[in-house]
Amino acid sequence: MKILNYTLISLLAVSLLSCKKDGKITETGKDSVIAKKDSVVVPEIYKEYYGIYTGDFAGKEMITSDDGEKYEDFVNKKISLKINRITKDSVYGQSIVNGNQRPFRGVFNESMKSFVLDEPGNDKTDGRFEIKLSGDSITGKWNAFNKTAVKSPLKTIKLSKKDFVYNPNFMLDQDSDLVDWSNPKDFVEKYTNEETGKTESYTTSKNRMASEAIFKLNASKQKLTEKELKNLRKIDLEIIKNSVFARHGYSFKKETYRYFFEQTDWYIPVSNNVDKELSPMEKDNVALLNRFIKYAEDKYDSFGR
Repeated sequence: MKILNYTLISLLAVSLLSCKKDGKITETGKDSVIAKKDSVVVPEIYKEYYGIYTGDFAGKEMITSDDGEKYEDFVNKKISLKINRITKDSVYGQSIVNGNQRPFRGVFNESMKSFVLDEPGNDKTDGRFEIKLSGDSITGKWNAFNKTAVKSPLKTIKLSKKDFVYNPNFMLDQDSDLVDWSNPKDFVEKYTNEETGKTESYTTSKNRMASEAIFKLNASKQKLTEKELKNLRKIDLEIIKNSVFARHGYSFKKETYRYFFEQTDWYIPVSNNVDKELSPMEKDNVALLNRFIKYAEDKYDSFGR
């Protein structure tokens, strides 16, 4: 009789454990979450809205001019929203901006064709998207949860749906601005005072500038050699290297690289880690470029803006 009782208790425990598994939210991958209830997968809907929407993310920020004066002006950044999954009750996806990739979850209003999407809230840059869908376009706003933790707590959004495609032929546009405006460097210049005949000096700010070499070398298509790289400027090497990552949709944290690649019509930030996407040749070229970047120098010049 005791053996029978133990057997019944064991079966009951297994049954209870099995019941606990039903009705929970199960993560099945990095970009998707499947809701299960009574062992039935909740169906996906509106799959035609899935995809990447990329474009302008603009808000007012305090700007400091070169002479130290502060003023408020609009700053426009590039953002991508990835809609990965829509069910009757929930919407799942990710936001990617400035190298920061955040998951979001929210709801879809069918009659208004609008989304309310919340980032987790455990990062100071998290907030809520309130956006509306019209064809292949999204417009709306983003509000920061912590309005004192970010420079611009309210931003407007204007996005277009785009298909991300990796293409090893992608290059910077020939008309690109090749000046790194984000990292000026002060230099002391000397001159002779014509009235006194004495040598005097003044401090001027200069910026790095890339050369035409960035339009000739493609680290996604050709095996680079030391001979090709040894006389290049540091910024040339950095652009050639980061073009590899840009082609794979890497979202850059550094403003310098974002500025260069956002001048193109093909760059779509989709991830903050694309290392596994690189081909063996690209990995070898990146390693070689890193060696040269470590010791390379730059050319600085003065520019008006």
